[in-house]
Amino acid sequence: MARHWQDQAACRGVATSLFFPDPDDETTAAQQVCSGCQVQDACLEHALGTREHQGVWGGATERDRRRIIRHRRQSA
Repeated sequence: MARHWQDQAACRGVATSLFFPDPDDETTAAQQVCSGCQVQDACLEHALGTREHQGVWGGATERDRRRIIRHRRQSA
């Protein structure tokens, strides 16, 4: 299945290591790239839907995504 939103992502062409840092490294730079991305919501929903366990997706870290999933479950 093609993910057309990825073709428009602000991170396209940026080193993936920025979005998959070592556990103790900062994620601020990756989140700044995401903050100006026109497909940030689609990226985040992809990560939530596929339960991505690593990296920054749609501006959210692994911890952020766990929090979002937990909140959605409680709200349902």
